[in-house]
Amino acid sequence: MFDGAQGGNSARWINHSCAPNCEARQQGDRIFIHATRKFEEGAEILIDYQLDVEGRRTAALRRMYACRCGARRCRGTMLESRR
Repeated sequence: MFDGAQGGNSARWINHSCAPNCEARQQGDRIFIHATRKFEEGAEILIDYQLDVEGRRTAALRRMYACRCGARRCRGTMLESRR
């Protein structure tokens, strides 16, 4: 798992959204950010974090990773979906 809070580079400033305009793609040991749709110059770059956290998802953990992105179809969490 990559965590921008632990070192990282300028990509750590990319915010989460349940309606992202970019996605991360890994090539070898490098991660590249690719636009998934057109957006205007100056627009905020957004990515769906889909965080994978080991262990049980407690209420405290869900609160810690709650999403408040405001997207029409916000899933309410920055955690990856468990199917």
